[in-house]
Amino acid sequence: MEKSIRDCTLCYDAPCSKACPEFDIERILRACKFDAVEAIAAATDFTDACETCEAPCMAVCSKHVNIKKVISEITVAKDSFDQLPEDQTVDLSCEICGVKLENPFLLSSSVVASNYEMCARAFEMGWAGAAFKTISLMDIHEASPRFSAYTGTDGTFAGFKNIEQLSDHSLEENMECFRKLKEQYPTKVIVASIMGRNEEEWEYLSCKVTEAGADVIELNFSCPNMEEKGTGVDIGQDPELVKRFTRAARRGSPIPILAKMTPNITDMRVPAEAAMEGGADGIAAINTIKSITGVNIDTLVAAPAVRSRSSIGGYSGRAVKPIALRFISEMHSDPKLKQAHISGMGGIYTWRDALEFLLLGAGSLQITTAVMEYGYRIIDDLLAGLKHYMLLRYYKSVSEFIGEATESVVDTDQLERDTILFPKFHYEHCDGCGRCYISCRDGGHQAIAFDAETRRPSLLGKKCVGCHLCKLVCPNHAIDTAKKRITFS
Repeated sequence: MEKSIRDCTLCYDAPCSKACPEFDIERILRACKFDAVEAIAAATDFTDACETCEAPCMAVCSKHVNIKKVISEITVAKDSFDQLPEDQTVDLSCEICGVKLENPFLLSSSVVASNYEMCARAFEMGWAGAAFKTISLMDIHEASPRFSAYTGTDGTFAGFKNIEQLSDHSLEENMECFRKLKEQYPTKVIVASIMGRNEEEWEYLSCKVTEAGADVIELNFSCPNMEEKGTGVDIGQDPELVKRFTRAARRGSPIPILAKMTPNITDMRVPAEAAMEGGADGIAAINTIKSITGVNIDTLVAAPAVRSRSSIGGYSGRAVKPIALRFISEMHSDPKLKQAHISGMGGIYTWRDALEFLLLGAGSLQITTAVMEYGYRIIDDLLAGLKHYMLLRYYKSVSEFIGEATESVVDTDQLERDTILFPKFHYEHCDGCGRCYISCRDGGHQAIAFDAETRRPSLLGKKCVGCHLCKLVCPNHAIDTAKKRITFS
């Protein structure tokens, strides 16, 4: 199934779905790609419809995905999936500082939430709200092109760079958008991202977005791409400015305020605490990370090239998730930020990614890069996967597990270091590639022997330190962790 799903491009208005009289094929393939197979299998009666079918879906697929095989494998695997409890319901709603969200998922402040049409379409598809693209009183002029990507072996974005700034619409145009959205979608939450250059602008913008119907204000102290000095990330790296401008925004509005933090700093807790002292109700994190995604070795210009020049820009996407989780965990564990709502973002693609943010203390979630790559439709899989997980674990509401994993993250001096867990080989899944042997030999502790005739690896227990590099590099997932623990003390 894995290769077929990797080949699928998740077409718009997918021909495979239009050709199939039984199922929404694109929806099923998308669930596979976004780790929501169990959820879609639980909600779909596959029966034997595909066995005798002539597969018109495959005939129209430009990538020749073996759709029948995918359906067959899901059907077989369905029996091994955990059964959902009967008559169990879950509540996906949560809140931002008392403002109710239908579910935890919002669009983050960026190009994906920059006008009425886009936000309306996202709301119709199930997103709970949107942090609108940052509004300012500055004259914004963007570069072209302004995106570049660092891609994985399958061509998808591993990391995504932008050199984009703020909304280039006028303040009144954006306020009209807010008013129209609140009129048409009263249950959806509008987070108004704003950026000022001085206290007067922060207070004025805070007042204006509140009058236009914003539910929450997000203070952009973190954009790394600003043409005008003393704005964006320049503020976020200075706790005193963070506190001062938060106070100014608070003077302009009584509604909840989030301060959006920059990851381009050693300790995010310092400016976050300053924001709370200035009157913020919560924190949004993380914004993008300063980056260069690469250099064209023919033109010798970094990407994206703007008339043979480039600049450092903001990095997002899957690659930043571990960094984002670190900051979320640190802030949630900080006693001075105990009362702060944390709106988490940074590399969320699947419901599992989202769940990890929630478990480490985020109370709401924002997404951009995954939407840029796959569209608003990913909300289906985010909701289905999270709901399925909650049903299996007998959670009734999202609030029950927010921050539940935080205590598992401790200082390094608190880790137990007197035992070893050995790896365990599952030869029925091993194809004899020898990757584990090479990695252990050249990057580990020479603790694996390899029989060239049988093409089987074996463990040299006296040399193994239990680092589990072999398990991580195995392409067939044929190495597991042994239950036996060796103790040295």
